Parts: sequence; C-alpha cells; structure tokens
Amino acid sequence: MTKDIVKAFLSHERVITENTDSARELYNQGRYGKLTKDGAVQLSLIEAYYLMEKERVEIIDGRNKPVPPEKLMKKSSKIEPSFWIRHCVYRDIRERGYIIKTALKFGADFRIYDRGVKPGEDHARWIVYPVHEAEHLTWYEFAAKNRVAHSTKKRLLIAVVDDEEDVSYWECRWLRP
Repeated sequence: MTKDIVKAFLSHERVITENTDSARELYNQGRYGKLTKDGAVQLSLIEAYYLMEKERVEIIDGRNKPVPPEKLMKKSSKIEPSFWIRHCVYRDIRERGYIIKTALKFGADFRIYDRGVKPGEDHARWIVYPVHEAEHLTWYEFAAKNRVAHSTKKRLLIAVVDDEEDVSYWECRWLRP
C-alpha cells in the first residue's frame, strides 16, 4: 500500500496542508502537526521538513511552485539557527518510534511521548534539549534545564548531535541521597 503525498503550503514559519483525508491521516496516525478548524493540518517547519524527506508531503510556495528540500532547509535555518541540530534529533526520535512535539511552553525544545502514547492520551515522559557536541553548557544552564524538567514532572534528555549527525542521549534526574 502506498501512502498519498499530501500537498502543503509554506506560509511564513508554518506549513498548512490541504483539507484532505490523507492530511488528517498524517495527524491521526503519527500526530504530526495540529488540526485546524477547517480540517487541514498545520505543521511546524521541522515536521514539514521531516515529512518532505519521507516523501509524505510536497510543499508549495506562494507562487504555487514546489519548494525543494534544500530551499526549505535554508529558509528554516535563517528563522531558527539551530534548525539542523534540532532536525537531527527530531528525525532520530521519530525513527525510533516515538512521537515528538514542541515543548516551548515547558521551556524546552521538544517533549517525547512513550511508544504507543499519543498526545492528549497521557503526558509526555521526557523533555529534550538538542545540542551540538561542540557546544558548551554551563552548570547554571544545565541546572535550569533540569529544574524545568523536574517541575514539569518529566525526565530531562540532553540530545548531543555529532558531526556525523549521530545522536547520543543523556538522561538527567534529581536524586535524593
């Protein structure tokens, strides 16, 4: 069975799909994006780029021309300088079978749900901060991230991306001796 390629439109920092059953299937099956009032799906740039890589969406610009992946990457990286690092983590988590969503309201990059759990059914288990292996994280920054995870009752994952785009995860928790 082949999956339909969903047509979507690039609009500033968001991508909006057509109002089709195939678009809603993307949402229902993998919880990509969020449903709009008119039945379309609004995708973040990172979700759209991932789905474009997977040949699940075709993105159209304001002149009704297809947006190639390299153009979307360039535009996304201008809007969000750490886009590539975040994409590497997003892709790795999705490939491992987890649902990953943004976590801006938690003060993190992403939140991750256990396998088989969909947003709205239960809470996310982890919040994730993607970093490049050459980045420096101060103890104050680390403590702040750990405190956010603890206060939201989630586990903290630091996702470290190397130059080969491999991702290593470090889980951090508060312990009482």
